[in-house]
Amino acid sequence: MLRPIASRCARGLGAGGGAHSSARLCHPGRSSSSRSSDAPRNQPPSSEFVARSVGVCSMMRLPVQTSPEGLDAAFVGVPLDIGTSNRPGARFGPRRIREESVLLRTANPSTGALPFQSLMVADLGDVNVNLYNLQDSCRLIREAYQKIVAAGCIPLTLGGDHTITYPILQAMAKSHGPVGLLHVDAHMDTADKALGEKLYHGTPFRRCVDEGLLDCKRVVQIGIRGSAMTLDPYRYSRSQGFRVVPAEDCWMKSLVPLMGEVRQQMGGKPIYISFDIDGLDPAYAPGTGTPEIAGLTPSQALEIIRGCQGLNVVGCDLVEVSPPYDPFGNTALLAANLLFEMLCALPKVTVV
Repeated sequence: MLRPIASRCARGLGAGGGAHSSARLCHPGRSSSSRSSDAPRNQPPSSEFVARSVGVCSMMRLPVQTSPEGLDAAFVGVPLDIGTSNRPGARFGPRRIREESVLLRTANPSTGALPFQSLMVADLGDVNVNLYNLQDSCRLIREAYQKIVAAGCIPLTLGGDHTITYPILQAMAKSHGPVGLLHVDAHMDTADKALGEKLYHGTPFRRCVDEGLLDCKRVVQIGIRGSAMTLDPYRYSRSQGFRVVPAEDCWMKSLVPLMGEVRQQMGGKPIYISFDIDGLDPAYAPGTGTPEIAGLTPSQALEIIRGCQGLNVVGCDLVEVSPPYDPFGNTALLAANLLFEMLCALPKVTVV
């Protein structure tokens, strides 16, 4: 059955101008050095020619590759949730986000971005994590991302709980040195430990500071809110030089001016975007492990990500989508759209 489906997809793609997408699967190790700037690039199949229910479940129905060689950017799943402190289920996030991503198309009329005309993009599948050992999972993630970054490929990660950002940033810092961070979240994720453990989804950025992975003067945390263990939950972040923007400072306003300030702060040095879906209000994104009321809106999320256009973005993640608490798929659909927006904001993306 697979061969006839594949051939139909190839014919449909040919009619839509992207016939090389299917062929790309046969050559996962093709080097970027052998690809001229005007060579055909992967294109998600058009629903005008290929039904959305047809094909392997990949991000935006892009080709699936086993190697990052020859890619400018790639979607990567990290199905890990053993670092969660409340609701589990984020291990199923990457799969559900991919399912909802079939609705996405190739152009971004709002920003003028045409990512698939300027970047070679594919889905690299999932990192094979160890669900019985968080430390070992971090090792596996770090090693996988070191290979991706070394190949010159920008990873866009589908999480997974927020623990995964720590080993990803280890890989980023090995290649780029300490990076700036745009962190959207309801929580600081700078705790030192819980239940005696120093590694879980509430500690990734504390561990990153401990290891010198962050350029702390270029760290911005947006959307922080909710009850806390102390009356000054921002103390640690601010003591490290982070800029903290509580959700209250974002209510009922556009975040375009804020992002203008963030762009100036980040400059031209490498920056990583880490977006926890619980940064958004649970009215829009209920499918997450630690929801907090009175969060950001989807339009504000778009303003934040689009405000990164022109920055030296070296990687992104979208974490903490928990499908068991997302019965209608709204959270995963929102996550898929935000990942597409991140792709559109990457360097070298054509904007018209």
